Amino acid sequence: MTTSSSSGVRVGVQIQPQHADYAQIRDAVLRAEDLGVDVVLNWDHFFPLSGDPDGKHFECWTMLGAWAEQTSRVEIGALVSCNSYRNPELLADMARTVDHISGGRLILGIGAGWFERDYTEYGYEFGTAGSRIADLAQALPRIRARWAAMNPAPTRDIPVMVGGSGERKMLRIVAEHADVWHSFGDVETLRRKSAVLDEHGAAVGRDTASLVTRSVGVDGADPREVGDALLDAGARLLTLGVDGPDYDLSTVAQWVRWRDALER
Repeated sequence: MTTSSSSGVRVGVQIQPQHADYAQIRDAVLRAEDLGVDVVLNWDHFFPLSGDPDGKHFECWTMLGAWAEQTSRVEIGALVSCNSYRNPELLADMARTVDHISGGRLILGIGAGWFERDYTEYGYEFGTAGSRIADLAQALPRIRARWAAMNPAPTRDIPVMVGGSGERKMLRIVAEHADVWHSFGDVETLRRKSAVLDEHGAAVGRDTASLVTRSVGVDGADPREVGDALLDAGARLLTLGVDGPDYDLSTVAQWVRWRDALER
């Protein structure tokens, strides 16, 4: 994962693809890149997660292909792609293709899945939390194996960002496979779960403290109040979600200014 600042701190924005026309989503992505964010993300769902449950909504990966052409600097990806919706080899090929379209700016965000309506209305087996986590653990090595076999190969080692915080199973998967770990929660939660992640890393023989970037959602938070504490807890990618149709980036701008101030 590239780093845009000498401090190693990056700001991301999740452009939630709901309650908006696509022109409004495209405009929000342009504004985010112009603002100076480092990473622009969407999510992998088929229906809105808030507001009108039957409101406007768009699909994740076709959108990422468009973003790859539209943008020139930011990294792009899903926060996160649902492992259940695509065969791992197909997802690997989609990710490799978007990687090439973007000139090497894709992050493969992936998780086990949780939103039951997506599964039932699109005909996927929902299973159990345990079965979905087990499927994710099996999929990640298959994705990397497919990348290794492709012609052309990906332009770089595509960073894998795993979203999830379950201490027994999900953090073990993060320790084994992830380059980036995304979580939600306050500073103390991040500290505790980060320590658990490093315990899993030691168990699998991987130095997760240095090899796994800590990413955390900071929706609605003021960087002047929580930014320094999150850095002390190990966070290096701070991501805010913004909703359609307006996609207000004012709080995102505060975090970009805070990041830039770290350079001075």
